[in-house]
Amino acid sequence: MTTADPHATIDAIWRTEAPKIIGGLTRLVRDLATAEDLAHDALVAALEQWPSEGVPAKPGAWLMATAKHRAIDRIRRSATFARKLEALGAEIATGAWTPRPDDVFDDMVQDDVLRLVFMACHPMLAADARVALTLRFVGGLTTAEIARAYLVPEATMAQRLVRAKKRLARERPPFELPAAPERQARMASVLDVIYLVFNEGYAATSGGHVVRRGLCDEARRLARLLVEVAPAEAEAHGLAALLDLQASRLDARVDADGAPVLLPAQDRTRWDAALIRAGLASLDAARHLTDRPGVYTLQAAIAACHARAATPADTDWAAIVIHYAALFALDPSPVVALNGAVAVGMAEGPAAALPIVDALAADPALRGYHYVPAVRADLLRRLGCAAEAAAEFTRAAALTANERERAQLLAEAARLAPPRATDGSAATS
Repeated sequence: MTTADPHATIDAIWRTEAPKIIGGLTRLVRDLATAEDLAHDALVAALEQWPSEGVPAKPGAWLMATAKHRAIDRIRRSATFARKLEALGAEIATGAWTPRPDDVFDDMVQDDVLRLVFMACHPMLAADARVALTLRFVGGLTTAEIARAYLVPEATMAQRLVRAKKRLARERPPFELPAAPERQARMASVLDVIYLVFNEGYAATSGGHVVRRGLCDEARRLARLLVEVAPAEAEAHGLAALLDLQASRLDARVDADGAPVLLPAQDRTRWDAALIRAGLASLDAARHLTDRPGVYTLQAAIAACHARAATPADTDWAAIVIHYAALFALDPSPVVALNGAVAVGMAEGPAAALPIVDALAADPALRGYHYVPAVRADLLRRLGCAAEAAAEFTRAAALTANERERAQLLAEAARLAPPRATDGSAATS
């Protein structure tokens, strides 16, 4: 292991491999909570061995093999050894656990992770619990990160996750891709969770990085798999379009130092043209499948307005305002309303948007949402209210848990703050 911080390396590997490990183990032991325990046993073994022995060539296969060893040990200690060992299959019973990632581990990954998503999104669970549980196991998000995504206290989210896992353990739903009618009942939750996994990767809510590319890549892969599983589902195509169009901007979202670069300042020559073409093609497919676009197809249409603009000035903000109005009709959430206000501010000017944002600031659901003061700060700056804008940028910085974003917001506040007097008197503006 070459890094000075081996635990950071293991953490990065774990975030990538955990959904595959847990998905594969759930297929074998047929119990999500047990699979999670076994996967964490393997992680502990990695933390004990890899810093001194080095990272294996195929870390995912090593973790899976170690977890399977733990599964056999656990089964042998149980009173139902014979029945459970038979269920695990002849391959596990042989005890020949030399890692074979190419023909055993990797070939199973795609189906297992998608099965895991559909299992966690079972209708027996409350809608918010389905998405939260999948974010935990597939996205590798912490309870605090999921709570921020839902704008709820961490303790509340922890309770939801515990209840959901207990319900699955009690009911033991089959670990399989459901047939078409049942699949449709879970589709909305599956779409939501894939989107939220991507969103956490595209704009990390905490930590020292603006982007977590691994989460974006995993979400895009799952979206493409979902299109293969449900090719007639317009929103599956819409989601694939949205994620490709958003991902096309990832290289331009941060500068050489890792600091965030806002959309108007991005170097559009760094946008990925191939991903833009793929996203636009998926958007066309979604539109051909329905004349009543859903929330992801509408968001993809908004992303397409940006993708087609060669410069910020070319952006069709009037069309974006219309798309946001249609989106709000389907999803009347305060976050959608806030994004719509940003579009109004660009299409009609900051004076038109500021009252909308002021009204949204009173919404309890947005009380700790740092984008509200950040948007308000930008509008005030454009209206020439520098001191008020500086105060709002400072307030936004205090609300975000992302270190890079906080630094950027504080820098904006510093640029706008009135200069301090050096003689003890108040500075004049």
